[in-house]
Parts: sequence; structure tokens; C-alpha cells
Amino acid sequence: MSRVVLGIAGASGAALGLATARHLVAIGAEIDLVISAAAERTLLEECGADALDQITAMATNYHERGNIGASIASGSAPVDGMIVAPCSMRSLAAIANGLDDNLLTRAAGVQLKERRKLVLLTREAPLTLAHLRNMTQATEMGAIILPPVPAFYMLPETLDQVVDQIAARAVDLLRIAPPIALDWKG
Repeated sequence: MSRVVLGIAGASGAALGLATARHLVAIGAEIDLVISAAAERTLLEECGADALDQITAMATNYHERGNIGASIASGSAPVDGMIVAPCSMRSLAAIANGLDDNLLTRAAGVQLKERRKLVLLTREAPLTLAHLRNMTQATEMGAIILPPVPAFYMLPETLDQVVDQIAARAVDLLRIAPPIALDWKG
């Protein structure tokens, strides 16, 4: 069974975290969940009053963001990778510059140092030069930057379809199960 760290940062797009968790559960992966303070607010405002309860119910382990002693803060924790969905520019900057100031950024740093997959669904527009440089730096260290850009060629009919496809691509990038995202048929 696969074990994945799912981080949810405070950028708009909290539905991406919920959809990613649903996909991970569907493939039978264990989820180690960590949520930033800003993400708790974004979940409430964008996904409703029960969103936090929904996502924590899907988690195998829910870690408090201040618990730097959690298992996922160590490279010895046997995880297959991490997805940050969505990834705020603040969390991206911390990850790109090794600022392990909370459990989310520490767990991401662990993935990089252990050469595991780290998928960042970076969410901001337009981008500043600082954002672009942080994305470059994180990529150079081994992270995969996956901005949540819709696959318009799939002709989605609802926002839920767009969100599900992006979350499925993030899970597919970990390569822990057969692909679940819709594929282009040509």
C-alpha cells in the first residue's frame, strides 16, 4: 500500500486538496495530511463548513502543522511522495529556500532531500519574478511544478470535472498506481 503526504496550503483552490484526497483514497493510498492555518480558512470559505471534517476523515493520519516531531518530518518515514494542493506562493518560497518553519514545509523539504516525488500545485496569477525564481529553484531541487491549469482539450462541462482532472494528474505524477487522469485520445 502506498503512503502519501498531502499538504494543503492557503492559496485559493482548496477544492484541489479535497479532490486529491478523494483520488488517493480511491487508489487505496494512505494519506498523511497536514493543513496550513490559511488553508483551514480557505477550505471553509471555498468548500463549506464541513470541508475540514471531510478531508480529515479521508486521512489515515492527520498531523498538526506545528508538530515538527511528526513522523513525516523525518526521512525515515516510509512515504512514496507528497502533493501540496494547492500550494501558496508563501509555501513555495519556504520550500524553495529550505525554510522548514512548519510541518507542511518541513515534510516537503524531506521529500526533496530523500529524492522522492514532490508535486506542487502552485496557485497564483499573475506571477512575479520572485514566484518564477522560486518555481525554478524548487524544480532544480527535484520538485514538480503543476499549476492547476484546465485541460480545455478534454472539453470539461463543470468546474468539478476540471478540478478532478487536475487532481488526478497530480496523483498520476507520483506513479504509485495505474494512471487515473483522463487521457487525450487524439
